[in-house]
Amino acid sequence: MTTYTAPLQDMLFVMTEVADLDGVAALPGYEEATPDVIQAILDEAAKLAAEVLAPLNQIGDQQGSRLVDDKVVTPDGWKQAYQTFIDSGWNALAFEEKHGGQNLPWLLATAVQEMWHAANMSFGLCPMLTQGAVEALILHGSPELQDRYLHKMVSGEWTGTMNLTEPQAGSDLSAVRMKAEPEGDHYRLFGQKIFITYGDHDLTDNIVHMVLARLPDAPEGVRGISLFLVPKMLVDDNGEIGQPNEVRCVSLEHKLGIHASPTAVLAYGDNQGALGYLIGEPNRGLEYMFTMMNLARHAVGVEGLAIAERAFQQAKGYAMERVQGRPIGAQSEDQVAIVHHPDVRRMLMTMKAKVEAMRALVYVWAAALDKSHHHPDQDERLRQHSVVELLTPVVKGWCTETGNEVASLGIQVHGGMGYIEETGAAQHFRDARITTIYEGTTGIQANDLVGRKVLRDQGHAARAFIDGLRDIDFDALDGVGRAVESGLVHLEQATDWIVNAAQRDPRLPAAASGYYLNLWGTVIGGWLMAKAALVAQEKLKAGAGDDKFYRAKIETARYYATHVLPQSAALVHTITEGSEACLAIAPEQL
Repeated sequence: MTTYTAPLQDMLFVMTEVADLDGVAALPGYEEATPDVIQAILDEAAKLAAEVLAPLNQIGDQQGSRLVDDKVVTPDGWKQAYQTFIDSGWNALAFEEKHGGQNLPWLLATAVQEMWHAANMSFGLCPMLTQGAVEALILHGSPELQDRYLHKMVSGEWTGTMNLTEPQAGSDLSAVRMKAEPEGDHYRLFGQKIFITYGDHDLTDNIVHMVLARLPDAPEGVRGISLFLVPKMLVDDNGEIGQPNEVRCVSLEHKLGIHASPTAVLAYGDNQGALGYLIGEPNRGLEYMFTMMNLARHAVGVEGLAIAERAFQQAKGYAMERVQGRPIGAQSEDQVAIVHHPDVRRMLMTMKAKVEAMRALVYVWAAALDKSHHHPDQDERLRQHSVVELLTPVVKGWCTETGNEVASLGIQVHGGMGYIEETGAAQHFRDARITTIYEGTTGIQANDLVGRKVLRDQGHAARAFIDGLRDIDFDALDGVGRAVESGLVHLEQATDWIVNAAQRDPRLPAAASGYYLNLWGTVIGGWLMAKAALVAQEKLKAGAGDDKFYRAKIETARYYATHVLPQSAALVHTITEGSEACLAIAPEQL
């Protein structure tokens, strides 16, 4: 297995030249985000990722987390690595200082988060879930609950989870049946939750669960779900840990990948009930959960990017070293490394181009989030919020599907050795597979894009976003600009069809939604690659910086424009001409 090296040059280039790091750092509240601080943070994160987390990745895959005598035991080295992680303050990076955070932008936190997941995705899942629980507590928790739990969750001393799914519910949260019975100023919870990432572990003294449950008088369906904070260990008024709560890990799931990440089945209330506290108002739990869903879905999109980057590094390293075959068209009889074979180069270029497009997309989303929270102009905050809302399903859905594709190509570059576990290529493929399912499957993201982001306003926000992309002139990039414009036209055509088709048959946009989401990612990725190439071209003309890096940026954008963007024509054809075929035969005929 190759080591992981954070691509700091590309990360900083995308942050600065594509995602407007300077504009983000100038926002009120981000005064600490100076260039030297940002560079130092990226450098230190890269060291931790390469020297501490990456060496544990294969160990965690082989050992997995285990349930021993009703206690979850994480793999060798996990506890020490997590202690190093929180001692260095990494968990608190993007949260406000009043909560114990460091007041740094989500754009920077996203780049750092990419490193954690690329180095060791199973490890990175723990702080990722804590981040979501912290967000819920900040937005909706009472001052008393915040005083008692927030600082230790922000620091990472205590971790957090999200408890949504139950055996009978799956993605249909209207079927949640966990009960919450009132008792004075708290509640007693009874029921079972499944698929709880880091639902139990030995890394910290306490775990704070965010749990969806129903009150006795709650209405049926999603309108009757409330959100509760339920700690693994009870906490007194002074913030000190007391007795265990009635939360028990029944079992750990045996999974395709991310073996080191304990995915728990949790039982609440075997006897008197697990003590919990209501978050916000009754029956608004699903609403509260969704306020942090944008951040969670973006984080999973980052996972798709990260695992693709790791798979690309692994494949490139192997292709540079694996000697096999003679060069095509050369007189020499000497064998060469497989990186010289055109088809291997095609696969590596596809991996590289898609990784860079994903990185640009997730970083631009993070910058928009920062601006939506901190920009001094209210109209601009609203505009940036609209961008965040529109692109969230694209970030989550397209980046994870593309991450799976890139990880699969990584195995193909290895040939037969990719199918052998000790090379490590197979682990990246197995680990990547969950990302298209976490926080809502790709189908759920696609339906969200079509239903809530396009049809809800008859495509107004989508068309406004597409129009805004035409503000940059790409004519200086030869055929790249024409490819981008064709992609934008196809995106407009598909959006118009979605809006019109919904009036004929509401099932048609849903049938087209997966292709529509793919079209969005493909086209926006191409636009961002072109933007990066335009900057690189200007840098070359000015004689500034690393010529080799900038030339590679331009050529990678050209590759994307000729190998990836043309797929938009096929996608718009499938959307507009093929959606009815999805519904043409009855289910029993399938």
